[in-house]
Amino acid sequence: QVQLVESGGGLVQAGGSLRLSCAASGNIFSINVMGWYRQAPGKQRELVAVITSGGTTTYADSVKGRFTISIDNAKNTVYLQMNSLKPEDTAVYYCNRFLNTRATIPLNSWGQGTQVTVSS
Repeated sequence: QVQLVESGGGLVQAGGSLRLSCAASGNIFSINVMGWYRQAPGKQRELVAVITSGGTTTYADSVKGRFTISIDNAKNTVYLQMNSLKPEDTAVYYCNRFLNTRATIPLNSWGQGTQVTVSS
């Protein structure tokens, strides 16, 4: 079993940046697809970014050009670099590993996530 722990959230002004981290432990060799989702108050959880073990990335239209997902295999950590943040990016951000490249079938239970708040 793989355990995932998110961190790096916080309060930032619009236009600022944050880098989220998702540290993996356990049977990491089973990881093929990793992704970040977010959930804003009163809204459904939505996909933000996906990365495969081969390095292929996919982004939601709302974050393209502003967010970058990456993997540091040496540290077993997935990152989400978020630049040019907007108030509408405010949400709890979750990472997970997925069975498919569309990141619609999570393999782990959803964790507590990390809160990102962007002030205007």
